[in-house]
Amino acid sequence: MNIRELFHTHLGEQHDLFAEHVNSQLVRVLKTIGFDKNYTRAQGQYLYDKDGHEYLDFLSGYGVFNMGRNHPRIKAALHEALDMDTANMVQMDAPLLAGILAKRLLEKVNVSFDKNFPSTNLRTYALKRLDTVFFTNSGTEANEGAIKFARCATGRPRIVFLEHAFHGLTTGSLALNDNDEFRNGFGELLPGCIAVPAGDLKALEYELSKKDVAAFIFETIQGKGVFVPPEEYFRTAQDICRKYGTLLVADEVQSGLGRTGKWFAFEHFGISPDIVTVAKALSGGFVPVGAICYHKDIYNKVFSKMDRCVVHSNTFGRNTLAMAAGITTLKVLEDEGLVENAGKMGEELLKGLKVLKDRHEMVSDVRGKGMMIAIEFNRPRSTKLKIGWDLIHKVNKGLFGQMVVVPLLSKHRILTQVTGHNCDIVKLLPPLCITEKDINHFLTAFDDVMNDCHRFPGGAWEVGKELAKRALSA
Repeated sequence: MNIRELFHTHLGEQHDLFAEHVNSQLVRVLKTIGFDKNYTRAQGQYLYDKDGHEYLDFLSGYGVFNMGRNHPRIKAALHEALDMDTANMVQMDAPLLAGILAKRLLEKVNVSFDKNFPSTNLRTYALKRLDTVFFTNSGTEANEGAIKFARCATGRPRIVFLEHAFHGLTTGSLALNDNDEFRNGFGELLPGCIAVPAGDLKALEYELSKKDVAAFIFETIQGKGVFVPPEEYFRTAQDICRKYGTLLVADEVQSGLGRTGKWFAFEHFGISPDIVTVAKALSGGFVPVGAICYHKDIYNKVFSKMDRCVVHSNTFGRNTLAMAAGITTLKVLEDEGLVENAGKMGEELLKGLKVLKDRHEMVSDVRGKGMMIAIEFNRPRSTKLKIGWDLIHKVNKGLFGQMVVVPLLSKHRILTQVTGHNCDIVKLLPPLCITEKDINHFLTAFDDVMNDCHRFPGGAWEVGKELAKRALSA
């Protein structure tokens, strides 16, 4: 079987095949919002359709493609790993590449440790460097493992998480997911999981003071709405965790590996978690790989003796291709200065968006760090625009965001996303390799779309009307 030939023979059939055999509702959504494109090729920050049109990717596979798509060095490393014919997944084995990737990943996770917590103060803070890694296949699996490790290490049953959190869609992670649209219909989830409002330290301390909370888990910057906590929140939260013996768990599945302009987003807040979960970009965009980074005290409780050496395990977590992808991804991010570029380009993008916010009354907030940015919209002041806003929101609370992302794609060939159900937030998650030219293209396009949205009646509202019709008939 020739994969290239198979691909080209069936090109154009993907939506029909996918609808019939995989997920018909997703295809209906794609067709409703005009996202049913036929992408055939990708490179760096660009996608190309069957007609050769170029699209700027400001979604990056939900944060997978930090280094851009189809990076030649990662491709070459995977070819090399395949050609080595290694003894892959022996299972009763200690794979060399897993040890190498673990060592190099921990170096990055600990990059701010000494700066924020000099060795003379370690006893005061009761902190430890992270020195152990468990490899997984995804972010949700990493978070599932973190739950297990925290409960085993502390002997406590409960987990505290933040409102608006998204930690994955498997059963344990879903219990830490504060989005009803994902939880509804799946029955009782993991008991003892409690949400507290982000930024509310009193609510956090109230729960932790019961001394039965194994872990406080958080996305350092929340992915669903790109909510950034107040500057001092996590430092004080860390102190509260130490006070009551609760482990601090940072979910860096989306915000890690350079996305916010630092290797890990928790560096912005001067904290040092007990567990850090990683995935998405570590894969290089090719072979799924995630990781739980933690310290030996936790390891010694979980894997406490020889007959518990595989008490937590998986089949594919340390496979050769995944490890090769992870090792090369870390090197590419470092060698090409992509972490620094994310910080620099993120500042430029935020600066430009704040100028546009002042120009367009429906833009209520622009926030984020590095290449993780949200644009939030709110009910306008002017009477005419209020009429349009209210009409759209009567049909569906999330339609206005689609009125923005649909023309960004159809008119300007820029791929973005609405950040959640029933919200007026558009999220930007570009690859870290974007350039000033890409930023200017986006700002010009966004300004154009906003100009349309601020004319009622007008073309943008016709798009909204058509989307409303399709939503009602779906």
